[in-house]
Amino acid sequence: MEEITGKKFGDKENPLLVSVRSGARASMPGMMDTILNLGLNETVVEAIAAKSGNARWAWDCYRRFIQMYSDVVMEVGKKYFEELIDKMKADRGVQQDVELTADDLKELASQFKAEYKEKIGEDFPDDPKEQLMGAIKAVFRSWDNPRANVYRRDNDIPYSWGTAVNVQSMAFGNMGDDCGTGVAFTRDPATG
Repeated sequence: MEEITGKKFGDKENPLLVSVRSGARASMPGMMDTILNLGLNETVVEAIAAKSGNARWAWDCYRRFIQMYSDVVMEVGKKYFEELIDKMKADRGVQQDVELTADDLKELASQFKAEYKEKIGEDFPDDPKEQLMGAIKAVFRSWDNPRANVYRRDNDIPYSWGTAVNVQSMAFGNMGDDCGTGVAFTRDPATG
């Protein structure tokens, strides 16, 4: 992946950010956990802000990563982070997340890390390799989450199939108004 992208995982100057997601044999949309923007830390976020020329986007990615990692990997509820976002929006007199500035999002990232430390009792992991190992374990663990179990039962997908974990270079849907992400199938998922 590093050769193809020309970026290096954990590098402070040209960082490779990844997504970690399920690669189940049968498509189970929305059932399995995913972690996006993995590889970010305080140093890397500054590097991608400088490289992209878009500090707001960089800090938005970082605060999203902290929230997602905390929820999916460490099982800290999303609600704690949503409360911090809502408070920030109220304090700034704005209605939507997109109205928050780069400085607001940087402050939110700091608040998110403090919330993580309060709930977990240790600092948010800055080492991309540590982040990656935690995310891989969490995606494997999500095979057993209640919504995945119900989906498999309702769709006759055997538990024994298990899942793979895919680590992919990030594709960003939040870089601007002209960006997006999606899923495409080359075959009808129901009929093959």
